[in-house]
Amino acid sequence: MTNLGEYLAKKSVNKSMVARKTGLSKARINELTMTTTSKLRLDEMYLIALAIDTDPCEMMKTLCQDLRLAEE
Repeated sequence: MTNLGEYLAKKSVNKSMVARKTGLSKARINELTMTTTSKLRLDEMYLIALAIDTDPCEMMKTLCQDLRLAEE
């Protein structure tokens, strides 16, 4: 499961509802939540955040919390 998948599971979000509200296909939502090699685009994340009534900035901070700058 991806970070997005875990995030949505913690919030008990219905993926079909997200697909319907965002206009993303159910297949794309499943790919983003189950396939660790999938890449979540900014526009997709923003639409998902709006669909689940979450602040997009808070969602981004949670999903990207493991990212760090390269050390020099």
